[in-house]
Amino acid sequence: MKVGITGGIGSGKSIVSELIKTMGYRVFNSDAISKQLVNEDPVIVDGLTALFGEEIYCNNQLNKELLAKIIFSDDAARLSVNKLIHPRVRNAFDLFASKQTNGISFNEAAILFETGADKNFDKVILVTSPKALKISRIIYRDNCSKENVEVRMSKQWTDDQKIPLADFVVINDEKMPLISQVEAIVNQLTSV
Repeated sequence: MKVGITGGIGSGKSIVSELIKTMGYRVFNSDAISKQLVNEDPVIVDGLTALFGEEIYCNNQLNKELLAKIIFSDDAARLSVNKLIHPRVRNAFDLFASKQTNGISFNEAAILFETGADKNFDKVILVTSPKALKISRIIYRDNCSKENVEVRMSKQWTDDQKIPLADFVVINDEKMPLISQVEAIVNQLTSV
């Protein structure tokens, strides 16, 4: 069984993934793998260079600030980057899933619904949080402005758009206990 873990920026996907790991499962992190692939996968490196020129890399490392500036201001560029990177990440997840022996392969990915990738999973766990809490978490984590966070958030669907599509919803509002929510979901998944 393939299970996606998703949620907007600052929702707490990684915390939920860490809880699942403590329960004895491995979790594939699409964002971490994509950050690795943009510097190592020749198809992606050549593709990004063709799209944005040699300056997109500096000392064989992706110029993340330049790419972020481009894709958060140009929807067509963002779609082109997604079309280039997402299939390579999906292939890496499929390889990861093929090596799992416990019957469940978890994949943490920020934009499953936005890209239609949710169709590749048997179940999807959505992590939600109040918008103000997400903003404060990202400002603290990334040391950036509220305006910067809001621009990034505007490129993702809202929780209200995602909830009807999710199989499970984890509320990460710093009031409801996370552990019991995650345990209940994993118990349901393992009893299928």
